[in-house]
Amino acid sequence: MTVTLAWAAVTDVGRRRQANEDSYLAEPPIFAVADGMGGHLSGDIASAAVVGRLSETVSGAFATTEDIENALALASVDIGIVAGNSAIGVGTTVTGAVLTVADSQPFFTVFNIGDSRVYQFERNDLRQVTIDHSLVQELVDAGIISAAQAYDHPDGNIITRAVGFEARPVPDYSLVPLRAGLRLLVCSDGLTGELQDERLRLHFSAGLSPEATAGALVDAALAAGGRDNVTVIVLDVLSVDGPAGGASGS
Repeated sequence: MTVTLAWAAVTDVGRRRQANEDSYLAEPPIFAVADGMGGHLSGDIASAAVVGRLSETVSGAFATTEDIENALALASVDIGIVAGNSAIGVGTTVTGAVLTVADSQPFFTVFNIGDSRVYQFERNDLRQVTIDHSLVQELVDAGIISAAQAYDHPDGNIITRAVGFEARPVPDYSLVPLRAGLRLLVCSDGLTGELQDERLRLHFSAGLSPEATAGALVDAALAAGGRDNVTVIVLDVLSVDGPAGGASGS
């Protein structure tokens, strides 16, 4: 099969941070965002280690969950070396979508560790695919706070799963069937910490190109405060045709 994609990626340091600790990879078969933690430089290196290992390990037109996990295991070793004896530890979130084939059908395998997110948009409907690994999400799941209260919660920066911090990386997975007209958003929490889901949906509903949409989302996050680094990948499925083959696009 031949999958035709169009995509764009934008990253910005934001209005309050001195360094950009986000990294991203946007090249078939993988589209991923990592948000580093651990202070100036260390967070940069942690997120770069993850996307670097994904780029090295995941090759060809399609990939597997085994490819993802091998890359994350290698990145975890890299991060451990960087962390050394750091008292606060070093780590990163990572989320993304990988082109895969299951039962001869094409899918995006969406994976996630931490609170960066993947959304899917079709027919004017926006849905969060990933579930945050965060203290606030656990409070929502337990019924202690509402989803509305979770937004801008004072403990919103506490995550419960990461790559690094001397822990084995354990991603969650979801399968999203590829269909023409599907749009994915892969982003760090610098976007979702500033814009609630309805704002995101309105940007997608405008029907602009991936480049224009990604730029508008980042601009909106900066205008809303830009309290964190913000990284956005907007990915469109233009067509899915023919027998097993590869992916193309720009």
